[in-house]
Amino acid sequence: MTRMTCLLVVLVTACSGAADTTITSAQAETRTASGETSMSANVENVAFTTIAGDPLPMTAFAGNVVLVVNTASKCGYTPQYEGLQALHDEFSGKGFSVLGVPSNDFGGQEPGTEAEIKTFCELNFGVDFPLTSKVHAVGPNQHQFWRTAKQGLGEAAEPKWNFHKILVGKDGDVLKAYPSATVPSDAELVADIEAALSS
Repeated sequence: MTRMTCLLVVLVTACSGAADTTITSAQAETRTASGETSMSANVENVAFTTIAGDPLPMTAFAGNVVLVVNTASKCGYTPQYEGLQALHDEFSGKGFSVLGVPSNDFGGQEPGTEAEIKTFCELNFGVDFPLTSKVHAVGPNQHQFWRTAKQGLGEAAEPKWNFHKILVGKDGDVLKAYPSATVPSDAELVADIEAALSS
């Protein structure tokens, strides 16, 4: 076999897809309209614990769109609880849920126990969407949810303060992140939820 023939064989093999395309269940390659490769991340294998202490795997939300929010009771953004509950009320019948995830990572603004957090949210904002036990949203003990989300969304998925938001699609793929200042009634956020519900 000549050198030219060997080169041709190598090129044909590469173009035929013989290269390893193995991916993990939490990470998948997608191709954008421009032909660029981007990464998506799936959180279906991630689990929380409810504020009452029961297991809460993300598979419990399978087929639903979820807005995951790291929350705190003593933050300037705490009034967003009211808007989050309104968002939950508006879309829960269509397969949507807010998931509040208390964290004391920013300014020590969630110092209470799980029982105190639950009571505070119910009495002050009428919250009835799911709440988890307290977790770390940042740092060396960061919960797996955000570590996985960053595989798909990069640094946009890293909370910079309380009430950072991440939208999760029906299949568990993380779709988009929103900074703390994005209010629950934000037109772009609402449109993204509606688009995810219709997909």
